[in-house]
Amino acid sequence: MTRIAIIGGHGKIALLAAHKLAAAGHEVSSIIRNPDHAADVAETGAAPVVADVEQLDTDELAELLTGHQVIVWSAGAGGGHPDRTYAVDRDAAIRSMDASRQAGVLRYVMVSYFGAGPDHGVPEDNSFFAYADAKAAADEHLKASELQWTILKPSTLTLDPSSGTLDPANDGKTSTSRELVADVITAVVEADPETVAGREIEFTDGDVPIADALHRS
Repeated sequence: MTRIAIIGGHGKIALLAAHKLAAAGHEVSSIIRNPDHAADVAETGAAPVVADVEQLDTDELAELLTGHQVIVWSAGAGGGHPDRTYAVDRDAAIRSMDASRQAGVLRYVMVSYFGAGPDHGVPEDNSFFAYADAKAAADEHLKASELQWTILKPSTLTLDPSSGTLDPANDGKTSTSRELVADVITAVVEADPETVAGREIEFTDGDVPIADALHRS
C-alpha cells in the first residue's frame, strides 16, 4: 500500500485516479478547496482533505503532505483571469514541490499537457498564454528539483472511456481519454521509481500497453 496525496482532488482526472488507486488498495488523500466537493471525493474511496493550496505557504503545505509517499498534482485554475492562473498553476504548484521535498515526500507526479515547455509557442495575446507560461515554469522547476519526478503530458482531453493503451509517439492523434490519464497515473505510482523517475511522458490514445510504454527508454 502506498500513501498518495492528490492535489486538485475534485478534477475529472483526479476523481478517476483516486477511484483506481483506492480500488488497488492504496491510501489516497484528495486535497480539495471546496468542502461541498467532499462527498464526491469520498465516493471514490479517497479521504477528502479540505485545504486551499493557493493560500498555503510552503511550511503549511509540507505539514499537509507529511506522511505521504507520492504527490500527484492535478490541480489547475481552470482558465479565467491570468493572475489566478499564475497563482495556482505556477506559484502553488512550485510551493507544493518545495513542500514535498521539505516533507521528505520524494515522488512527485505532475499532470501537464502535450507540448508544455519553455518553447510552447503560444503567443502572448492568446488567452491560453498564461496557462502555457505557468505550466512551463512549474515543469521546469520540477525538473530542476531533487524530487523523483514524472511529468505526464496528455493531448486534448476527452470523456471517452480508457482503452488501457496509449500512443507515446503521438503518430498524428490529437486526443487522450481522461480515464486513460488516470490509468497512467496509477501505473506510474505502482511502477518501480527508477523506471519512471526523471521522465516526461507525452501520449495520446493508442494501442501500446501502458506498462510497455513506461518501460521504454
